[in-house]
Amino acid sequence: MVEYIKKYRAFLIALIIVPIFYMLDYFGVILIPNDDPLEVILITLFWWLAIALPIHNYNYLKRQGATILKVIVLIILFSVALGIDILMDMPDNPVTFILLMGFWIGVVYLLVPAFIKKYWKLIALIYIPLFIYFLYLRLFSGDLETYLEIKEDFPFYIFFLPIPILFFLWVFEQWKWFQNLKSEKSQAELAMLQAQMNPHFFFNTLNNLYALTIKNSEKAPEVILKLSDMMRYTIYEGKKDFVTIGEEIAYLNNYIELHKIRYKKDVDILFHYDVDTHLKIKPLLFIILLENAFKHGVESWSKSNAYIHIYLTYTDNFVQFEIENNFDGTHTNNGGIGLENLKRRLQLVFGKNYALLINTTLNTYKVTLKIPPHA
Repeated sequence: MVEYIKKYRAFLIALIIVPIFYMLDYFGVILIPNDDPLEVILITLFWWLAIALPIHNYNYLKRQGATILKVIVLIILFSVALGIDILMDMPDNPVTFILLMGFWIGVVYLLVPAFIKKYWKLIALIYIPLFIYFLYLRLFSGDLETYLEIKEDFPFYIFFLPIPILFFLWVFEQWKWFQNLKSEKSQAELAMLQAQMNPHFFFNTLNNLYALTIKNSEKAPEVILKLSDMMRYTIYEGKKDFVTIGEEIAYLNNYIELHKIRYKKDVDILFHYDVDTHLKIKPLLFIILLENAFKHGVESWSKSNAYIHIYLTYTDNFVQFEIENNFDGTHTNNGGIGLENLKRRLQLVFGKNYALLINTTLNTYKVTLKIPPHA
């Protein structure tokens, strides 16, 4: 919200036109009609935009040398229009009208060229019929007296009505741009968080693999295959928006098997799943919890009864991943950066449509994660 206000602060600054109008009216320089509020609103809106848009695009105007030349041309065009209007002294002079219309179209195009290029057909559809009708009334409806009589009854403010419509359309375009910017920022942050997998596991596994190859262990080929599958999954499948639960289960099983090879002590590892393996979910959400169970649980546990129990189920339209492990009470088991990473990813992906519950006792740590599957 603060970024949005900073971006459009020129429109807040331009509101100074309101007290200026009332001050000029107070000193008799201008007269604000009390019986025509619509005219006051339209004129105020017109001058508000006339002040705000140049300020809003000041840096753009400053950078563009060619733009300065265009501004000079527009100023000359405006001066010529005023000069002709003064010299000819004709009410609603068609020549002045045409020149002023060209001036304001040039101003708007100079300030918001992308918007004009995108909606020029709509603008032409609105204003060309109005312009033709004005010329018909002014030039072909009879003499000047007849035109002035028609003007008294004709609602000429319809020439100004499209301005707020086009303005709100431009505001909507800016809102869409802002929403897309936030979405792109979230996607970039999500990609960065998704790539922050723990590299220590891979390095440790490679060290273990090196030891196995020296011993000519029969486990070496198995380790190579599982590590290869994990790296492939992390690099390629992890970039996808969704994967099947079956693929995620295979990835977690490979991770568990590699850790079993790594540890010399017995660890009670239970991985039970009762879920449709064809359901699709976001990838690499469960691995952080499993990493933490090994890192803060098994590795800190000096006794012989270390355990990790995992349950993956599907209930109430949510995929539930529940993991519990014991840990040495002298160590702090807060999940570290990995858990903060996971929380941020969950917020970016699901908003409030998820649940992450953590329950810690003296020697046990239990996490329950509930996420919706892909519809």
